Amino acid sequence: MSEASAGSRPIIEIDHVSKTYRTQDGDVPSLRPLDFGINEGEFLVVVGPSGCGKSTLLKMIAGLMPPTEGEIRVDGKAISKPHSGVGIVFQSALLLPWKRVFENVMMPVRIKGLPKDEYEQRACDLLKMVGLEGFERKYPWQLSGGMQQRASICRALVHDPKIVLMDEPFGALDAMTREKMNVELQRIQRETRKTVLLITHSIPEAVFLADRVLVMTERPGAIAAIYDVPLPRPRSLDVMGDPLFVELTQKIRSHFHSGPGLD
Repeated sequence: MSEASAGSRPIIEIDHVSKTYRTQDGDVPSLRPLDFGINEGEFLVVVGPSGCGKSTLLKMIAGLMPPTEGEIRVDGKAISKPHSGVGIVFQSALLLPWKRVFENVMMPVRIKGLPKDEYEQRACDLLKMVGLEGFERKYPWQLSGGMQQRASICRALVHDPKIVLMDEPFGALDAMTREKMNVELQRIQRETRKTVLLITHSIPEAVFLADRVLVMTERPGAIAAIYDVPLPRPRSLDVMGDPLFVELTQKIRSHFHSGPGLD
């Protein structure tokens, strides 16, 4: 576990949370009761097969949908609606094509009615941190896929949330760009000290990034196991050859060897 998360209190508490979708054809269970916490400053990665409820869990933590049963608490407060304590990064960068990069990054500030002057310098600092200094006035279509995702990460961080939720943020990128983004994300999390919950189908990506990896079962999703990742930080891509890295990826993969494959 990272220095930031070791010995600190849970900032996210998932207390006997389940989710069932009501449809015309009857109830569809998505998540069986989940109980776990995420510490302040921790990087937790959730890995599991498609349709197991990973994205549903993220949306409930963001307050975008309610649990059917149980309670989610962020900073000790029960979540019942969208809240300002999180920033969200999706698989697609979802940048507005008619707005320049800087304007896209500043969107949460405008939507939340925050004082523009106070956050403009923060937006500039974030763009510099992710290597996009000089691209502020470019349009999204003038950026590569990896650069667009860097801009979307800046957008998620600009209003200074305590928590960043990431739903398959690099799933649409090619393998080499994805690896570079994993290294970049690790650096960003270390420098900003944010609490990060990331969802992925990629087992190597999960082990590379995480302080802990939460493994989910097939739908309706439940917790199959939670693994600590005691690999030292910062991590370079060379760590993927470390015997402990290989051992952890094999342990996690063993949960899925008889079902649909993961990376």
